[in-house]
Amino acid sequence: MLGRLLRGLWQRWRRYKYRFVPWIALNLNHNPRTLRYVPEESKDKVISDEDVLGTLLKVFQALFINDFNKQSDILTMLPETVKSKYHDLLSVQHPRVKPLEYRHEQQNTFKPEEILYKTLGFSVAQATSSLISAGKGVFVTRGLVPKGAVVSMYPGNGTVSALPRVSYLSTNISSSTVYQKYEPIFFQSIGNPFIFRCLDGVLIDGNDKGISKVVYRSCNGRDRLGPFKMSDSTWLTSEICNPLAVGQYVNNCSNDRAANVCYQEFDVPAIFPVELKQYLPNIAYSCDKQSPLRCVILVALRDIKQGEELFSNYYTIVS
Repeated sequence: MLGRLLRGLWQRWRRYKYRFVPWIALNLNHNPRTLRYVPEESKDKVISDEDVLGTLLKVFQALFINDFNKQSDILTMLPETVKSKYHDLLSVQHPRVKPLEYRHEQQNTFKPEEILYKTLGFSVAQATSSLISAGKGVFVTRGLVPKGAVVSMYPGNGTVSALPRVSYLSTNISSSTVYQKYEPIFFQSIGNPFIFRCLDGVLIDGNDKGISKVVYRSCNGRDRLGPFKMSDSTWLTSEICNPLAVGQYVNNCSNDRAANVCYQEFDVPAIFPVELKQYLPNIAYSCDKQSPLRCVILVALRDIKQGEELFSNYYTIVS
């Protein structure tokens, strides 16, 4: 009985230690390959925000067209120019099916991971990690991920903390809630190894269980505008609508397994199409409309082949 308890505590510590500041300070020099050094905050982005936006729009538009039979309520609310754009895209992808008949053509829809492959040339999915006792991981299941590609998203709820801005760290993450510095996160943080701290102090809670899950579901329904959903909550289920929303399961690199992806922050611009927000796996805890929605994406640091597991740097040191 005691041995089982000790093993359980040891496994919990192995998952938690990456958030324990004294342990981090003592082990930084022992694990040089697990760190990512950035000379200054302005150089932290591997690719431009325009490239990130272009990728997300490309994938989300493809998902929207694939779900066209479910989008009738949304389409009636869109301007004619926008509806025409989607009808044109539909006619290109399904030339033999008329838009009004598409709702009856269920056999023409594909799984989200297939849409990702058709759109970006690769697909990713979670599976048992190749690391011992690491639990889940994320693998490239089809195709080739080119260097500089957006390979997944870090879904979540967030806030701003008052911690220093010299560094940030993250652990395994899922869709999450974004918190501002004046918002409560104490109870959500207890025993929670899924808190991601951005450079400016924004905290993203990627835990998909317990109080974190309840908070996300509550916030998810709060911002809905008629038929328009402002975020995606399917990451809480086995039927994920956004195939990129698996970044929470990416494991930390080691001296033996170098990182092949890195985290990059992205603020959703005001021009983001309202009909595509249903695929964003992030939501703000606050109702404050002045702050843009913070997302975190993972970018490929090199070409990643089919069958490879994704590894990230949980720690970024900004000089």
